[in-house]
Amino acid sequence: MMIMLNLIFCIFMYVSGLVMYSMKRKHLLLMLLSLEFIVLSLYMMIFFYLSLYDFEYFFSLMFLTFSVCEGVLGLSLMVLLIRTHGNDYFQVLSVL
Repeated sequence: MMIMLNLIFCIFMYVSGLVMYSMKRKHLLLMLLSLEFIVLSLYMMIFFYLSLYDFEYFFSLMFLTFSVCEGVLGLSLMVLLIRTHGNDYFQVLSVL
């Protein structure tokens, strides 16, 4: 019963992360933070799923490693954008 409540909580976290991602689409930093929140909720879901069936946690460790690499890549792109344009608004980027 407790694991099902944890899974429902993780699904709520995932949906709230998607809502925040869609609402804060003008700032790159807020989009990256909401993506990290979604990744953490997915990690919790994987961890609870693996513990429910008594599997090993090696896959969750690999997922956590890849999510850290994804976070570092997004942060480096944001730093590059701020250094070249001065802020993290998507409005300042021109298509031309």
